Amino acid sequence: MNEEWKTIEHALNYLRKADAIPHRVDGESALLEEIPPQSKRILDLGAGDGRLLSLALLKCPNAFGIALDFSPVMLSKLKERYCSNNFVEIFEHDLNNPLPSILGAFDVVVSSFTIHHLSNDRKFELYNEIFRILQSGGVFCNLEHVSSPTQNLHKKFFEYIGGEEDKSNILLDVETQLKWLRSIGFDDVDCYWKWRELALLIGIKR
Repeated sequence: MNEEWKTIEHALNYLRKADAIPHRVDGESALLEEIPPQSKRILDLGAGDGRLLSLALLKCPNAFGIALDFSPVMLSKLKERYCSNNFVEIFEHDLNNPLPSILGAFDVVVSSFTIHHLSNDRKFELYNEIFRILQSGGVFCNLEHVSSPTQNLHKKFFEYIGGEEDKSNILLDVETQLKWLRSIGFDDVDCYWKWRELALLIGIKR
């Protein structure tokens, strides 16, 4: 991940804007629809302040959650949120590096607006790692910032949300990522929801 995410200023600036991302709740709702309520183990990659993991655990009341992040601010927020929750474990981890082998297997792996900060080669490697740690029947849900097909649409996206592009963004188109997931072995791969440059990419391990 980009080193600027380790700075307090950058992380706090993201948290201030996160709740105002247009249609974010719509994307999260579509993601939650695909999580089986009987899931027992959920992994959140780039968990931030724990927003998405908390929603997933509400959907799966008997699940154990693991949150990964590398930003000191985000790790602090995670510890605050889950300080009295014995069903969530927090790990400091930079997704530029392979996923820790100690994590075990999961029924669900989720990520929200995180993986687009990785190089394209690392994205592909991470998708492979996710496939390996998913149980049979497990689901991978990636609510992601993707590239627009034209520069004009890219410009319009940022005009609409009223913000400037994060310099750490390494955006990739939806179709390339769907092809990757299929080639790795995921089933029922599709873009389950999309609004401009926000997309929900899902695959299931059969």
